[in-house]
Parts: sequence; structure tokens; C-alpha cells
Amino acid sequence: MYRSGFIALVGRPNVGKSTLMNALVGEKMAIISDKPQTTRNQIRGILTSDNYQMIFIDTPGIHKPRHKLGEKMVQLSLRTLREVDLILFLTDAAAGPGTGDEYVIQQLQAVETPVILVVNKADRSGLAEAQVMLEHYRPMYPFAGALVISALEGTNLTPLEQLMLQFLPEGPQYYPQDMLTDQPERFIVAELIREKILQLTREEVPHAVAIEITSMAPRRNRELVDIEANIYVERDSQKGIIIGKQGAMLKEIGRMARLEIEALLGSPVNLQLWVKVKSDWRNREGTWQNFGLELE
Repeated sequence: MYRSGFIALVGRPNVGKSTLMNALVGEKMAIISDKPQTTRNQIRGILTSDNYQMIFIDTPGIHKPRHKLGEKMVQLSLRTLREVDLILFLTDAAAGPGTGDEYVIQQLQAVETPVILVVNKADRSGLAEAQVMLEHYRPMYPFAGALVISALEGTNLTPLEQLMLQFLPEGPQYYPQDMLTDQPERFIVAELIREKILQLTREEVPHAVAIEITSMAPRRNRELVDIEANIYVERDSQKGIIIGKQGAMLKEIGRMARLEIEALLGSPVNLQLWVKVKSDWRNREGTWQNFGLELE
């Protein structure tokens, strides 16, 4: 009997949802940052074996939004909970219990989908402290299962897979054996550029950034992919930070992004970046689709 199903990863921002999905799939499908609300789209990672296929949906972190884009991100996350076969509710053992987790648990009350409690970052908290946190949250909701893990170090990922498999229905193989994500390369390239900005810039910049891939094509008669992209920010001061003194910051963003894009594409890359200002774009719904944000 072949099993397959869709599994949503939910939790407050920065609990390690993207890290866990990447670890389960075995490749980098979603960008990772220590800054909250890194994920904006639903990103699907696909794990296929001879007996089952798990399609993981890494959702934007559930939080109390401060702008229209944030509202849409939360709506998307909550809608996903009603459309999947299983939910993994992630918490951060290193950060400890908090009102953000309790807010997510409140949202879970409205769904009938089975929920597994996953206490992540045991590598930072220690297994004993993570277990204490698991026991703290277990009585708050009728969880279908609970497990302490470290997505970063791979601790307990095999038991987690076996636990998830119990809740997958009998079903077809939705995607080909070797397919790891259904996201187009352009989207992943844009996300890798955004990841480097998140990693290198100060707090006022990261969430005001959007990436638009304006062209991406192999060069004729040469093993090289030419990529041109616009980096959008909301204010001139943010533009200055992205560019940096004598262009140093933009050059480093491009260098780091290019290395990962080359690994993704398996080809040398010529990456050209431009920084532009689009005032208050996060509150202007018409701009979101241009930046590849699928929030409908």
C-alpha cells in the first residue's frame, strides 16, 4: 500500500520550520535566517520513498501582523491548516514557552486535522530542557503525537518520519521520484538573493526587501547563466544600506548569492543586481504578484 499526503509546518516565526523541511527533503528548498517572518510563500518540499511520498508545506510564521502583507501571510498559513492531511506544530526549545506559541495553539482549535507537537532546537536547549517544554505544551491541545528534535543536527528525524507516516492516507505518488520541490528555479533564485540580504543587513532593512528576477537565460555557446534582478526596498536610506560604502555590501550579497545559485543550477552564473525604491510596497497589494508572492 502506497501512502501520500500533504503536511503543513506551522508555528510562530523563527522556530525552524524551513530548517526542518530542508533537513527532511535533504536539499535546501527554503531560505533560512535568524530573523522572523523569513518565509513569505507556501514552499513545498517533497520527500519520496518506495512506500510513501510526503509533501511538506513550509508556511509563513503565524504572528500578529503589522501591515497588509503580514495579514495576507497569516491568512495563507491559517487556510493551509484546513487543506492538509497532517500538521506539524513547531516550537523553539531554546527560546522557551511564549505567548506566540499559545496564539498558534488558539488558531489550531478551529481545525480537525491531526497535529503533532514538535519541540525543535534541542541542540541549543539540551534534550532535558526540550522535554520539559514538550510536557508544558502537551496538555494544551489534543496532539496526535509529540517529539523532541533538532532539525539542524538531524536528531530524531527518522522517528519523526515514522510518526508522520502513521497519519498519511493511502494515495498516489503526486510528484516524480526525483522532484524535490514544485517551485520554479526563478523563485528559488530570488529567495537565495533575499536570504543573503537577510543575513548581511541590519534590522530596519530585511522585511522591506523584495526581489524581482527580470531575466534569466543561458548564454549562447557558453556554459553560463545570465541573471538580472532588481532588489526593491521601501526607503532611500534602506537603498544606501543595501549598496553599502562604495558598493561593498551589494557586491558581497551578489557574491554569496551567486555561489548558492551556481550550486542550485549546476552552472557558472553571471549575476547582476540593481537596487530600487518602491515606497511602502508591503501595504500595496498590486505589487506583491510582481515579486512572486503567491498570497491568494
